[in-house]
Parts: sequence; structure tokens; C-alpha cells
Amino acid sequence: MENTVPTRLKLGSMGTGSLICALLASTVLIAASAAFADDASPHAAGVWQKHEYSFQFMGFTSTYSCDGLADKLKTLLIASGARPDATARAGACASGFGRPDKFARADLSFYTLTPAGSAPVGTGGSDSKPVDGTWIPVTVAPHRPRELGTGDCELVEQFHSSVLGMFTTRNVENRTTCVPHQLSGSSIDLKFESFTAPPKVSRPKHPSTAHERPPPS
Repeated sequence: MENTVPTRLKLGSMGTGSLICALLASTVLIAASAAFADDASPHAAGVWQKHEYSFQFMGFTSTYSCDGLADKLKTLLIASGARPDATARAGACASGFGRPDKFARADLSFYTLTPAGSAPVGTGGSDSKPVDGTWIPVTVAPHRPRELGTGDCELVEQFHSSVLGMFTTRNVENRTTCVPHQLSGSSIDLKFESFTAPPKVSRPKHPSTAHERPPPS
């Protein structure tokens, strides 16, 4: 009887110690998993969705030629995350090439990335092959992209209201203010995050070895 109680206490102490070790190990694993999740890149699968849109510029301050309008719109499409093969062509305009037209038009055809599973099914307007997608920050302001100036204020405003909704975006902040018939007081300030394919990183070129001589035989 004298050895019974100490033996049980010893076994109980060993069981408690093992339990504490197991809890500590679980805590470490959970913390490590959380840290990994926080560091993980916010990538997700997406599919390219096709859009076609006839854009007619309606503004008071600037006047564009149809080809000039198309160039500006393609710049905005690419900057906003459209696939690089986006096209913007001069629409049916009364004025000739390079001549300002009060009713300038451009026909847009472009793809935007939509999270896999949320694209419309059976529309025939999507590329069903999944690709890697991520969120990228976009800022539209004077000279960002560099082709834009304050005179494009109304164009950016109209792009935001009629085209940007075709992109998958979040955290949109539009503080663009356009004063009709004058540039003074106008300001382009549009920021958002766009879901698109990760930008391609150019690989560094290997240094030229043309000056190297072959080793002596």
C-alpha cells in the first residue's frame, strides 16, 4: 500500500507533462500555419472574359480624333489590367484620320480576368483555360500612365463610369474632378486594385561574351 500512491502520482505527472508538450506543439504548428498564410501571395485561378464595347466620347473640354481617342483608351485598358492583346480601333467618324471630331468614337475589344467559377457559363465570351491571377494596385493620374494629361480628365471620368465595371476590381477610390471648358481646377485621381495576370518580370540579359577569346589549345 505504501508504494501505490507515489506510483499513481508519478504516472499522473508523466501524463500531464505529455499533455502540456502536445498542447505546446499544437500551438507552435498553428502559429506557423498562420504566419505562412499571412506571407502567402494572394494568387488565385482566373479565366479571361471577353468584352466588346463601342465608346463614344462625351465631353466639353477636350476634343479627340477617332484614332487619338482609340490610342488613349487602349492605354487605359492595359493600365487597368486588360490582357495585352486588347484592341481599340477608330469608330465611324465624320472627320478624317488625325482630325478632331466632336463625336469621336472607338470600338474596344478586350479580355479581363475573372475569378474562376464566377464567369458566366455558356456565353461563348470567355477563355475557359484557368490562369494564375493576382490583385495589382492601379493609379490613374496625370502622366500615370505617361500618355495621360489633365486634359484627359473627362475621358478618365467616362472610362470609370462605363468601362471599369467590366473589370474585376476592389477598393475603388475615385476623386477625379473635371471642370467643364477649362483645365484649371480639374484633377485626375483614380485608384483601385484590379484582378489580373501577374506582370511578367523581364529576365536579366547575360553579359556579352563576344570579346572572350577561346582557351589556348
